[in-house]
Amino acid sequence: MTITLITGANKGIGFETAKQLLELGHVVYLGARDVERGEKAAAALGARFVQLDVTDDASVSSALATIDAAEGRLDVLVHNAGILGDGVIDGPTALRVFDTNAVGIVRVTEAALPLLRRSSNPNVVTVSSSAGSFWAVNNPERPEFHLPLALYSASKSAATMLTVQYAKAQPGIKFNAIEPGTTATDMTAAFGIGRSPEESARTVVRLATLDADGPTGTFRDESGELRW
Repeated sequence: MTITLITGANKGIGFETAKQLLELGHVVYLGARDVERGEKAAAALGARFVQLDVTDDASVSSALATIDAAEGRLDVLVHNAGILGDGVIDGPTALRVFDTNAVGIVRVTEAALPLLRRSSNPNVVTVSSSAGSFWAVNNPERPEFHLPLALYSASKSAATMLTVQYAKAQPGIKFNAIEPGTTATDMTAAFGIGRSPEESARTVVRLATLDADGPTGTFRDESGELRW
């Protein structure tokens, strides 16, 4: 039985990832900041709900303590929570975007490490973005070249770097970052682009179900490793 926690999983790619992992037999803890929405999403899937706000230390500690008490370990952690932070660029917005998209990864990972170390095949997946790839945003042939998302892109660069650094610091745990593909979600509605969350979730699920000798310290999409 594989114990999995997904942050920001009450909708979009996180929700579809939870659905697909449940179908594969995982015990899925659906983490969401909003209790009502999270409980509703978990009930719809048959997942277990934990209130988890990645910007709040107490919330993160409480969520991992709940999983520890119930399961005694964590096998898979999917960092999915994220915000776009488009519109006005100012200090408060920048702090909010980085707190959610980058610092949140640190909070949740540090709280989860003791539980992950008890797994026989611990695996951490960061839902990052090629919008944070220096190569992609400087390549006129890539769609990222035209995305005016300074804070989101910069925070996703940080998310990918954190993932690679954790892989180096924690050799017994797999850490990989994924570009799930341009996806039509609430977050991207203004751009009118993207494929279904269900399709993009499949790329996340592939990384979340790696066997023990799978890769670590990589940034990839469904076709393989990406330059960043």
